[in-house]
Amino acid sequence: MNNSKLGFKPIPMAIAIALAAIIFFIPTPDGVSAQAWGLLALFVGVIAAIIGKAMPIGALSIIAIMLVAITGITVADGKADAAMKDALSSFANPLIWLIGVSIMISRGLLKTGLGARIGYLFIAVWGKKTIGIGYSLALSELILAPVTPSNTARGGAIMHPIMRSIAQSYDSTPEKNTEGVMGKYLALVNYHSNPISSAMFITATAPNPMVVNIIAESLGSEFRLSWSQWAIAMLVPGLIAFIVMPIVLYFMYPPTIKNTPNAVQFAKDKLTEMGPMSRDEKIMFVIFGILLACWAGIPKLLFGFDIDATATAFLGLSLLLLTGVLTWDDITSEKSAWDTIVWFSALIMMATFLNKLGLITWFSQSLETGISGLGLSGMTAGLLLLVAYMYAHYMFASTTAHITAMFGAFLVAGIALGAPPMFFALAMAAASNIMMTLTHYATGTSPVVFGSGFVGLGEWWKAGFVMSVVNLIIFLVIGGLWWKVLGYW
Repeated sequence: MNNSKLGFKPIPMAIAIALAAIIFFIPTPDGVSAQAWGLLALFVGVIAAIIGKAMPIGALSIIAIMLVAITGITVADGKADAAMKDALSSFANPLIWLIGVSIMISRGLLKTGLGARIGYLFIAVWGKKTIGIGYSLALSELILAPVTPSNTARGGAIMHPIMRSIAQSYDSTPEKNTEGVMGKYLALVNYHSNPISSAMFITATAPNPMVVNIIAESLGSEFRLSWSQWAIAMLVPGLIAFIVMPIVLYFMYPPTIKNTPNAVQFAKDKLTEMGPMSRDEKIMFVIFGILLACWAGIPKLLFGFDIDATATAFLGLSLLLLTGVLTWDDITSEKSAWDTIVWFSALIMMATFLNKLGLITWFSQSLETGISGLGLSGMTAGLLLLVAYMYAHYMFASTTAHITAMFGAFLVAGIALGAPPMFFALAMAAASNIMMTLTHYATGTSPVVFGSGFVGLGEWWKAGFVMSVVNLIIFLVIGGLWWKVLGYW
């Protein structure tokens, strides 16, 4: 048979099925139900297939939903209709629609050109030095983050073309072996802005709502973080990380050209070429402000009524459709949004039922037992788990797969060992984004920036490890102190 006719890659799929079968046929451990163990086998198989890229993640999610529904593995009585409801249960999760709709909204930043205009405006002001261009890229990334849940779209589709244009204007290109002039430095700043901005807002990357959901599922609804709570918690460590990151990279890979007066003129020329803000850009800008105000809780502060975060996203999308900034064709063609809604629903569904069936509790207790024998204090044991969780990302090409597979069990185990619950939950949330610095396959943005050829593989991994350590220290130390001031722990 011609393998090109298959809808999957045979070797990764065979490995995934083999792993699922091995787990399924291992005798069920004491304290674990047969249902939970069977669902774990299915879950591991799906995660392995995602890691191996046996099929697109959305396609694998459809298969996972089908298997849960047909096997009835989540229901005790095996009723087919109940199993189907369980399989589709997470499609009603508001957090999933928050991300899906926000991705649709972010299309407006690309379509109107507002995202690029913001980048060129900052470069026109601070672009006289190479490090100033770096800070302009970082600040632009930060401004766009709250309403761009696709970190790949933000770092790869909006910011990376701007970065490349600036580098090429100084004749700094991989093709001419002149990337060291400034392109290497700017590419690294372009990329390393992405994980930091992703950590700062629930709506800055797709897996963050999954983190919120797992925290609430694992620790109780009182630990469900709102959009504003997350943003306030990550504000200070995130801003410090943004200040430090371009400096660290500047010393690691100093650009040959330090002064760049032409970059200011280049940005001004680009803005002139774009012309004055169009009607659609102005509307997009106003809706941007409305979204931020509602997510930050301003309506409740001023008028006494609250607007749900997901309802806010629907409000923003509705306004964009009513004003004609986006059309329904734009929405239906936003493949990443619909893809995210499907895979997000399937993975959250499986993770939720693993927790309900007691598997996460059993696994976290096993972790707790193993680490407690080391005689470490609660905080030290928690930090050991945190570091193990974060650097396990070297084995993952998907933050979603990593978070789904490991976050819940490591969170519960760390808290059971004595780590302060809210401190540890926020540290784990930050680590779930910081880990994107590590490799050239760590998240969707990395192959885009790495693929442009400005940074070598060894240089990428070296910068990634150094920035992971720097960011982790900032979020643990400065973040920990800030969370203490906020009364979070």
